[in-house]
Amino acid sequence: MQQSFSPSGLPFVKMHGLGNDFVILDSRGQAARVTPELAKTVGDRNRGVGFDQLAEIRDGESGADITLDFWNSDGSRAGACGNATRCVARLMLDESGADRVTIRTERGVLEAVRAGDEVSVNMGHPQRDWRDVPLAQDVDVSHLPIEGDPVAVGMGNPHAVFFVEDAEAVDVAGRGVRVEHDPLFPERTNVEFAQVRRRDEIRMRVWERGTGITLACGSGACATAVAAVERGLTGRCVRMEVDGGWLTLDWRDDGVWMTGPTALVFKGEFDARFLGQG
Repeated sequence: MQQSFSPSGLPFVKMHGLGNDFVILDSRGQAARVTPELAKTVGDRNRGVGFDQLAEIRDGESGADITLDFWNSDGSRAGACGNATRCVARLMLDESGADRVTIRTERGVLEAVRAGDEVSVNMGHPQRDWRDVPLAQDVDVSHLPIEGDPVAVGMGNPHAVFFVEDAEAVDVAGRGVRVEHDPLFPERTNVEFAQVRRRDEIRMRVWERGTGITLACGSGACATAVAAVERGLTGRCVRMEVDGGWLTLDWRDDGVWMTGPTALVFKGEFDARFLGQG
């Protein structure tokens, strides 16, 4: 995938994992290019390309093959993005022909591997201390003092997981935006609404901070799987249906592994005048 930036524009790749869509920029060998203003410009679905998150590939750090930074469409930073990590991993695996790649994110160094036609990524251990989620005060993370009794889980991003009888009936936008901005979450939060169908199957819908409703959220799926185990509702390996399709989550001793499909949609180049460069 590696491309050099031309004076006339900025190359990019558009991918998605279960409809959770991303613009990917390759800055290896270059200075970091993404700013809050660029993220907002590119993320505009009417005037730009549009994305749920933007991922910027940079040179590897701390022994990792590459480094990844994530941005939301409102210009804010995201600490983790599981589906984008899987998509970028697929690019790197196809580029190298290898079966394994290591990726440095704010979560630390993550490992991704081929899983047949899909990609698996270890999203690391969940953060269960209130300071690490983070929360604004010391409360029981398994039973937050918010209507609906959610579970707080950190997966590089903060998450509030609600267990509901019918995920399809939830007002995801109305409830999601209120919980995102609840004072208990100093960095705002992603919000998941999960219906446990069986001990090995969950239906989940999500509201992502800085973006809104998305068809899938990798870190949110991981957080939901962890919360379900903590509540005694499922085993440690589950299939999860999100709005965009199916993921497999497996909470192992070395972290939460997420497996699912990826899709490369197209490659392009942003015009320099669009980016304000000319």
